[in-house]
Amino acid sequence: MNNLAGFIKKEFIHILRDPRTLIILFGLPVVQILIFGFVIRNEIQDVKIAILDYSKDDVTREITNKILSSGFFVLSENLTENNDIEEIFREGKIREVVIFESQFARKLEREGKASVQVLADASDPNSASLVVNYTRGIIFDYLKKASKEAAQPLKINAEVRMMYNPGLKSAFMFVPGTMALILMLVSAMMTSISIAREKETGTMEVLLVSPLRPIHIIVGKVTPYILLSCINAVVIIALGYFVFGLPVKGSLVLLLAETVLFISLALSLGILISTMASNQQVAMFLSVFVLMLPTILLSGFIFPIENMPKILQWVTFIVPPRYFIEILRSIMLKGTGFFNIWQQTTVLIGMTLFFIILSAVKFKTRLE
Repeated sequence: MNNLAGFIKKEFIHILRDPRTLIILFGLPVVQILIFGFVIRNEIQDVKIAILDYSKDDVTREITNKILSSGFFVLSENLTENNDIEEIFREGKIREVVIFESQFARKLEREGKASVQVLADASDPNSASLVVNYTRGIIFDYLKKASKEAAQPLKINAEVRMMYNPGLKSAFMFVPGTMALILMLVSAMMTSISIAREKETGTMEVLLVSPLRPIHIIVGKVTPYILLSCINAVVIIALGYFVFGLPVKGSLVLLLAETVLFISLALSLGILISTMASNQQVAMFLSVFVLMLPTILLSGFIFPIENMPKILQWVTFIVPPRYFIEILRSIMLKGTGFFNIWQQTTVLIGMTLFFIILSAVKFKTRLE
């Protein structure tokens, strides 16, 4: 019995002296519960919308103020004509446009009914449904209070139109996100594990003393994953198109070019992780913690970014899949060109160069 007690004590001491084990046991659950608690929300907040008011009367201004004062919406732009709607949606600046018909107050007073049109960006169908329901709820709440003071029953016809995904198919949201997740894991995780395995088994030293230069070793390691990732990307796009009916409205060449850019970024990130990992286990842990969780939670893949607390919204700016998912949805669903996604593309290029330079520096340092 004393031997068993001593053995248990030894195991406790071994666990408490290992920082990595303590992080997994206590740090990871705390981080996960905090992130999930703040990220997973059914309510909306600070959703950017635009208003197109053809009437500009007291009633439309009152409804607009009621929408904006609810705390759920932020006015991004006041539009002047219908032709501006498509462009502002393509730029990704807003999630919804509320259109008031001309002579809104006059029709409501004389005829007892008026019309308002609600257009929503349904490339994220779950978010679009929430946004529309909140907007209609606010409008009908105004109507309920106004009807009590009116001489006749009032009716506001709220016509809803879901842009880019009229059927609200969830595949239109999940396929681009899944594509980003798969490419990130295949490219980055497999690259980091592959290089870490070479170091763990001692074959990396053999390669380093061979005629091959370090850059040749890295290129040789990542080239197969570039080709495999490109095949994966084509397969995912084909499945999305033929099985789930996901359109590719934009340029296929631009889509593939952006995909290759993201794969390059993921590979450079995988190389960076491999320079910090001493073995495959550490490489796997870093890949899951640094790549998979942020891709699922903080990229806008499943949970809308504007619903997150401000501090997590700032964190999303350093999550590469956020920009790639925005690019995929813009090209595939909205048919946008390069000039509408140049900012996201520039960020991905900058991140790729940063990870490559940092990886080269750390790899050289380890060799010395």
